[in-house]
Amino acid sequence: MISALFHAIVFDPIFNLLIGLYDIVPGKDIGIAIILLTVIVKLVMWPLSASALRSQKALADLQPKINELKKKYPAKDQQEELAKATMALYSEEKVNPAASCLPVLIQLPVFIGLYRALSDSLKSGGFEYLYSFVPHPGVIHPALFGVIDLAKPNIMLALCAGATQYVQAKMMVSRPQPKGTPGAKDEEMLAVMNKQMVYMMPVLTVVLGWKLPGGLALYWFVMNLLTVFQQYVFFKKKTVSSTK
Repeated sequence: MISALFHAIVFDPIFNLLIGLYDIVPGKDIGIAIILLTVIVKLVMWPLSASALRSQKALADLQPKINELKKKYPAKDQQEELAKATMALYSEEKVNPAASCLPVLIQLPVFIGLYRALSDSLKSGGFEYLYSFVPHPGVIHPALFGVIDLAKPNIMLALCAGATQYVQAKMMVSRPQPKGTPGAKDEEMLAVMNKQMVYMMPVLTVVLGWKLPGGLALYWFVMNLLTVFQQYVFFKKKTVSSTK
């Protein structure tokens, strides 16, 4: 039941859109079709991503106040008071901690559908799921610009995906408070954890991208580029707003 629902709502539309794009792009280039599909998916998911960015930024801005509460209720038997004070702070500032996670959970089935659709299309399979109005492509030639074989792992695309993943993660890392300020110790620990993630995620991206077909690494690379652009626009607006 769940599998059929997933196919009908997620996989089938994505797969048909990809094949439809492949049919209309010049030269029937699956690489260009993947790039166009990634742009469309990002545009659809843009509001959800923007909501997650706002929530993450709001939580980062509240971190000094949360650290102040931790200093106010440091004892183990004061954890209940700390929790209540933290929730009151969230309510006062109108911040929902779960809001930054919800968009990711919503996008997860879409990304799984994209993975399946790209995998099937690069192997010239899955055509039984085509809608009646989508032309059957016959055999898909899995090449970008007729040069890069997207059905095979491609180290250059994997490295590009990892590099953009690094930039994306680096943009989200907040600077710790100066030493000696309230909550600076906790901020320094958080900064160390963030720094580890900044380097771990790109390495993981490269490793996975190197093992997966090049078409998936291409999707990952383009999606990261678009996310970096969205973060740049978001933080630029925040900077302009704060200076007014």
